[in-house]
Amino acid sequence: MPPKKRNSGTTQNKELKPSAESPSPDKKESPELSVKKHRDKDAEFVTLCKSLHVTDLLCDHAWKLWKRVQDSMEEVTDTQKRLWGACLFVSATDMDVSCFTLTQVLKALSLNVKQFLALVRKLDVNLDTISTKVNSALTRLEKKYDVMLALYQRFEKTCRKIFALVSDGKERETIRSCWTMFLLAKGRALQMEDDLVISFQLLLCTLELCIKRCPPDLLQPLYKSAISKVQSPPTRTSRRNQSKAKSRPPEPEVDLQLLKTLCQENECNAEEVKNVYQTSFSAFLDSLDLSRSPDFSQVNDLDLQYEEHYLKSRDFDGRLFFDGDETVLAPKVEISQVERTPKKNFSDEDIVLIPPQTPIRAAMNSIQQLRGDLTTSGDQPSTNLATYFKNCTVDPTQDVQKRLETLGQTFSQRFAQAVGPHCAVLGRQRFALGVRLYYKVMEAMLKSEEKRLSVQNFSKLLNDSTFHTSLLACALEVVMATYGESSFKTGGYNHGGGGGDTVETNLCFPWILDVVNLTAFDFYKVIESFIKAEPTLSKDTVKHLETCENLIMERIAWRTGSPLFELLKQENEGGAAEQVETPANFSQPLQHNHTAADLYLSPMRPGLRVLPPESPATPSSQASSQLPTQPAGQTPRLPKSNSLSLFYKKLYRLAYMRLKILCSYLLSSHPELEPIIWTLFQHTLQHEQELMRDRHLDQLMMSAMYAICKVKSVDLRFKTIVTAYKNMPNTNQETFKHVLITEGHYDSIIVFYNQVFMQKLKTNILQYASTRPPTLSPIPQIPRSPYKFPSSPLRVPGSNNVYISPLKSPRMSPGIMTPRSRMLVSIGESFGPSNRFQKINQMVNSSDRSFKRTLDLGSTPKPLKRLRFDVDGQDEADGSKSGGDSTLIQKLAEMSSTRSRMQEQKMKEDAELRKE
Repeated sequence: MPPKKRNSGTTQNKELKPSAESPSPDKKESPELSVKKHRDKDAEFVTLCKSLHVTDLLCDHAWKLWKRVQDSMEEVTDTQKRLWGACLFVSATDMDVSCFTLTQVLKALSLNVKQFLALVRKLDVNLDTISTKVNSALTRLEKKYDVMLALYQRFEKTCRKIFALVSDGKERETIRSCWTMFLLAKGRALQMEDDLVISFQLLLCTLELCIKRCPPDLLQPLYKSAISKVQSPPTRTSRRNQSKAKSRPPEPEVDLQLLKTLCQENECNAEEVKNVYQTSFSAFLDSLDLSRSPDFSQVNDLDLQYEEHYLKSRDFDGRLFFDGDETVLAPKVEISQVERTPKKNFSDEDIVLIPPQTPIRAAMNSIQQLRGDLTTSGDQPSTNLATYFKNCTVDPTQDVQKRLETLGQTFSQRFAQAVGPHCAVLGRQRFALGVRLYYKVMEAMLKSEEKRLSVQNFSKLLNDSTFHTSLLACALEVVMATYGESSFKTGGYNHGGGGGDTVETNLCFPWILDVVNLTAFDFYKVIESFIKAEPTLSKDTVKHLETCENLIMERIAWRTGSPLFELLKQENEGGAAEQVETPANFSQPLQHNHTAADLYLSPMRPGLRVLPPESPATPSSQASSQLPTQPAGQTPRLPKSNSLSLFYKKLYRLAYMRLKILCSYLLSSHPELEPIIWTLFQHTLQHEQELMRDRHLDQLMMSAMYAICKVKSVDLRFKTIVTAYKNMPNTNQETFKHVLITEGHYDSIIVFYNQVFMQKLKTNILQYASTRPPTLSPIPQIPRSPYKFPSSPLRVPGSNNVYISPLKSPRMSPGIMTPRSRMLVSIGESFGPSNRFQKINQMVNSSDRSFKRTLDLGSTPKPLKRLRFDVDGQDEADGSKSGGDSTLIQKLAEMSSTRSRMQEQKMKEDAELRKE
């Protein structure tokens, strides 16, 4: 039973009263607390339980949890009542009991959302209090709160531009109705309530409905004039003669002119919002019987229906944002990255004000940039790409089209299952953008391969289904990351350890691999080539793909059924003389000249095994399809796998970098232990690969650290290791709390160490305590990342204070995209008074003189990072292709030098004129 109807006033004083009449949606399962049964507990604790309508079973469970927490805490850092509330929340989540909502707990404890979430996490002193299920619930609540806060802040700002203030304050009631309707629409239309972009688009739909149905005197001129005139007659007629409404043509569902105005003011794509309106929002209005209603729904009616939804969800009451309630009080606003940059002493006229980078603005800018970069790309292969297809021995065109058609249907269906029942159209939109990016990147890759190999027939590659599926999956992952639907808020885990949420409500990577039926090991092959072939990718997108690659190497590629194990088996059976990647090769730099063709055309690329480690294969030798000639008397060996070799090179470097971070946290006073731990860690990855099956790289890392410290008599407990590990980037507590012990059985990392790791490696570990320990493995050479950011500013040669960067999109002002610690000039934009040109000249002139001084001294200038404006498939920045400065840099240097000579000549002429 829903609680009694709420009035339109503030909600904060009446929050607990409705729950007293209806403590939970499942009243039969929540009988009233019996005080007599809990005389052994603190009276105040029992009072708190009674106020929250807790069951006897939950009361007992929470009290036992409190006793464990109390024993583990050296000192109680908060009031007992607040800790009791946290224990009740943890117990209710673990037991899946719905006695109270989060808001009711917050009000009982006088805490806001952020404070409470931090308090609950503090309970996990011994790392055994918070289960993975509770941690997943905390993460979901935190993300949902962040999204809701961002939405309300934008809603509040937008309403100030829409509604006019009137003396009787009637506009506030209208705004309140609009916000409550949005909350209800969001709760009913979306299963993923933490989807910021679609939620914001739903908010604009709600505002459109509110604007066109509220009295004109409540609107500001811009929106009063934006309402289409065709909207008025049907509305007035329907009021006077409702009996004939069924026989008349239906009222237009959406006012396109008004919606376009709203979208322009909020930097949102109008076509996408229209699709959200016509699918999800229209279905929501039909469910309330509001589609043709001329009037806006009453506050009380909306309150009643939202209250029912809120009690079922058991989290926070979104209406409290409108009331300014302290339980949803926004934390102190963090200064954006732009505003955090220190400003120089510019005059007021020199400063260009930059709007703060709010979550919604950042999301809209990212989407705008992606759509802008794909405006010239079509839904069909370009002429050049079609030519590549026709040049193939077997034309892949039909297979490509059939594959896209099949995967498009699958993607949109699965997208709708995860996001909301009426979101298949949005899934098709995402897929269409992904197809454009897929074609664009494929064409760039083929151009690069043509230039590298001087061939135009790529029949083998273009008829490889795995290559196409991987490339498409990567393009779709970029699109979903841009829309904020794939993130790593939980460290890359989308399978909760027994959590209540189903996987299908989470689009986080590797969701896309499941949708297109692709293995993670095959997907990893395309990531590096994809990034190099698409220079317009944003910095955040590149980082996202790099994180995907790391997740594959850490965990996903090691799942049972992965082709990685079959490759390892073939490698080991092919001869133990040369393993997947020997320590002898660690000192060699990792060359980032691998292409997708190298990794996909043949997993077992011929010709590489016979090459000595000192002679890395050249691109031409990698492309060769001829079997090598075996020297006389040499036993033939299986060819070495390019993809496996590169995978292990990257794995070793990732493993060492993570170990180095953890050692810096824990063993700064014992630096001699790091190479020893690394030797055991590397030995495990090379010779005990089955230990990685269905496990995580970091589980072996922590076990190796604990083992070496144990034999070296260094006091380091697992609890200390795990506590430090939680502070590392992209980590999740499931890594150390949910470790595979035997098939189907999981336990903590300590149990894994004792029952699995130590048993398997005991002999090897004890060798490190002997007088003749094993030879230390070489430290891998950590290369510069192959993932360069083409849009990063580049210093002009010889200058310490002049930088240039390409303007990737003419639709976005550099003033929004660039931190403002220096003077910023964008060619073609107005940027202030003419005297700023003089400042630029002074800066460039001083740069020229310093550059000339370096030349006069005869010293070689420091090599510069190269800024690539063209794409030829090679990454010059990593040293894989030698050459001079790019053409653009050379031209800039020449222009700068010429300008200096002209100025010097002019000064001489002026001096001579003055003498005359």
